[in-house]
Amino acid sequence: MNFINSLSFARQLDRTDPLKKFRNEFLLPKVNKKPAIYFTGNSLGLQPKSTKKFINEELQDWAKLGVEGHVHSRRPWLYYHKFTKKALAQLVGAKPLEVVAMNQLTVNLHLMMVSFYRPTKERFKIITEAGAFSSDQYAFESQLKWHGQNPDEALIELKPRTGEHTLRTEDIVHAIETHAAQLALVIFGGVQYYTGQFFNIKKITEAAHKAGAYAGFDLAHAVGNVPLNLHRDGADFAVWCSYKYLNSGPGGIAGAFVHERHAKHVDLPRFSGWWGHNEKERFQMKKGFVPMPGVDGWQLSNFPILSGAAHLASLEIFQQAGIKNLRRKSIALTGYLEFLLKEIDPHETSFTILTPERVDERGCQLSIFMNTNGKKVFNTLTKAGVIADWREPNVIRVAPVPLYNTFEEVFRFAEIFKKAIHR
Repeated sequence: MNFINSLSFARQLDRTDPLKKFRNEFLLPKVNKKPAIYFTGNSLGLQPKSTKKFINEELQDWAKLGVEGHVHSRRPWLYYHKFTKKALAQLVGAKPLEVVAMNQLTVNLHLMMVSFYRPTKERFKIITEAGAFSSDQYAFESQLKWHGQNPDEALIELKPRTGEHTLRTEDIVHAIETHAAQLALVIFGGVQYYTGQFFNIKKITEAAHKAGAYAGFDLAHAVGNVPLNLHRDGADFAVWCSYKYLNSGPGGIAGAFVHERHAKHVDLPRFSGWWGHNEKERFQMKKGFVPMPGVDGWQLSNFPILSGAAHLASLEIFQQAGIKNLRRKSIALTGYLEFLLKEIDPHETSFTILTPERVDERGCQLSIFMNTNGKKVFNTLTKAGVIADWREPNVIRVAPVPLYNTFEEVFRFAEIFKKAIHR
């Protein structure tokens, strides 16, 4: 697409946008009594208008039925996790057997590492990206220590080449090959939270398996943002949250994927709970854990209905919009933002975009590294009605989300940003 730096062009793109109706499905925050330019869907997605309806229906059934709601509510609570499977499978490129909504992201990460990080004297190393999100770093460190490993020796954190901002896939593969004999697990973010880089899940997984290691992914910034094909790409496991691009509310229920090839591997070590036990025998209260087939066998506790209702409200919108359609708009929306930013500062005097230029290596987030006055510029944006995200030491993350952001908002953001850096 050939972009034009004008308000009329942005408005024309909005008029012809086949997804424009979905903006009206969300509640938009206001700043100074005007709708904010909300570019932080990568941190907390907006609330769908239907969320209140979904939650109220569960409250009504609880009030009317009490405990009988487990069986007789309009969406029986005993089977609630099953209602999310179709939509989640479509979003991450999986089979329904391979996905489940449960727990919180870091809880799920620990549960997956119990099963897929089984260090031996020969194989004990973990490879990941340097600067992974802090909860992932803490999980890796604590898992290593739990197994009696020294994180300084067992955790390999890959950094970009000198003068570069993101990792090259060939460097990741090379590191996996270099440590192959001692490698137990390769685990990356799907999209790196700080730079916005979309990693090549297929190639990383292939390299890990060739080395004899498992491959897992934290999809917190990828799910609902970029197209995923976890089953086809062969990842062993993945985890994600639902409160960012999936718009399921602060602290909303998270999710997990386990590949079908592990579906009936009942001897795979895991921490067990009653909701992961064979549902036909679940209430017989017998000793001896018999896992449900697929990822359902990793469930611990019964489903949180109110959080799950908010999750369903958003997933319904995703099914209507379609992730492929959202991806097409995302590429255009983020591409327009990149175009406008480069016109503001073509020589990168004031700022640098850390996020890769290739559209297949990024989602809808651009990370703007401020060379000077970063916090001052960010505060000016905030006062002007832009809700963006500041990350230390000097990065402004902006994410125009295709479900509810517009091309006009991208244009207006660029105008505000230009004035802010020239003040």
